[in-house]
Amino acid sequence: MAAGKHLLGKARSSQIVGTAKVGEKGQIVIPKEARDLLGIRPGDTLLILVDPESGLVVSKPEVLQDVAAQILEKLKKGADET
Repeated sequence: MAAGKHLLGKARSSQIVGTAKVGEKGQIVIPKEARDLLGIRPGDTLLILVDPESGLVVSKPEVLQDVAAQILEKLKKGADET
């Protein structure tokens, strides 16, 4: 993976946009700046990934669909070359 890039090939632009407290029902509020940056709107579905060692990842499901499509395309190209 190239330095300064993440696995989708886009430039890294991580930033801290705030914090979120967990409410009594286990709910969190995503900070407005993060929602605006990511285009998250009311009613959107988010994917929650958990790793006991690394923590929690919240993502739009489309991100993983794109990654899966890229992986499958690379596998297909590799199979065509053999």
